[in-house]
Amino acid sequence: MPLRAKVATSVSKTAAALSRAAGRGDGSVIGGWIGLKIDPELLTHLAAGRSIALVSGTNGKTTTTRLTAAAMEVLGPVATNSFGANMPTGHTSALAKAGATPFAVLEVDEHYLARVIEETHPRVVALLNLSRDQLDRAKEVAMMAQMWKTALAAHQDVKVVANADDPMVVWAAGGSPYVVWFSAGQRWLDDSFVCPQSGHPIERHQGDWWCTGCPLRRPRAHWQVEEEGVVDPRGDWHLVKLQLPGTVNIGNAATALAVVAEFGVHPLKALPYLATVTSIAGRYAQVDRDGRNIRLLLAKNPASWLEAFDMAEIAPTLLSINARDPDGLDTSWLYDVDFSPLRNRPVLITGDRAYDLAVRLEVNGVPFRHVTSFDEALQAVPPGRLEVIANYTAFQDIRAELDRVN
Repeated sequence: MPLRAKVATSVSKTAAALSRAAGRGDGSVIGGWIGLKIDPELLTHLAAGRSIALVSGTNGKTTTTRLTAAAMEVLGPVATNSFGANMPTGHTSALAKAGATPFAVLEVDEHYLARVIEETHPRVVALLNLSRDQLDRAKEVAMMAQMWKTALAAHQDVKVVANADDPMVVWAAGGSPYVVWFSAGQRWLDDSFVCPQSGHPIERHQGDWWCTGCPLRRPRAHWQVEEEGVVDPRGDWHLVKLQLPGTVNIGNAATALAVVAEFGVHPLKALPYLATVTSIAGRYAQVDRDGRNIRLLLAKNPASWLEAFDMAEIAPTLLSINARDPDGLDTSWLYDVDFSPLRNRPVLITGDRAYDLAVRLEVNGVPFRHVTSFDEALQAVPPGRLEVIANYTAFQDIRAELDRVN
């Protein structure tokens, strides 16, 4: 690397280490921010010489990135932003911290995908899904799909691994010359009833979908989730054993297998590595305290709340909602979530915007109790399992109360 990039890398690693030592976080943002101030092209320099996979989408990208990085370890050391810092500052910090590795798997915020493709020249880009998220400051789903489509059209050499079940993703990836399609299902449909190409309705039947006014339709998937396993392009079925809950994570594992296959990793070699992943930045973590087994689930938008309800056991459940800057300031998205699956369990609510959540639960006919702290919630439930579902900053607050559990 040029001397300036070497200095920027050293300063980046030092700043990140000081942040961690001071208890101000893992340093994944501040380190990259300082490094890029010294050398604006630092990410490009750090990416040079590595085979890189990028993972982007509205939901599931942190988990899929972690699973993909674990599977890639079959080939050797892998650099990754495993704590979810998914903008260029986080990518820069992760690559600087890792040093010289032959491979990197990076989670990318969907807004930054075009820029990160340009700066890192990835070998593979995985596109998971697109749905509404923080519309008070983010783009509509069709606009995001157009941004992806334009970015991929400008980089015809990039291999794309894309979700065949999401019409927005299929349209965005459709112009790429090399696309591997995976099918992990799409439970949240509310953002893809209208074709992004023609504006006509999307029709669905038994897992298939098609536009009623243009040729856009679901492509045949090369990788397919089937029961508790994944079918590969040869038609071989592989049992997927994970320590992560929910059928959605089998879909994330299928994506990871599809990505690493583009690097030459056979599923049979990758599967044992997937089984080693237990928690990702506190997500799915289980902590025992005061006779309660607490499990943490992150849900930040309507689609991810739907998946969280699927993962959660029928047990006392604490819901926590904030509306700080990283969450988005608008809580009207709560009315896109169907909370009725919670009617058959004790429900507690807390967080900065607990009263907004209270109104929503009243509308949905879900009984609840308001608590003002996590400790009060613990005392309000009997010994046993406590499910905690929280949006982003509320989740981080609870992690902090549990000593930054990973």
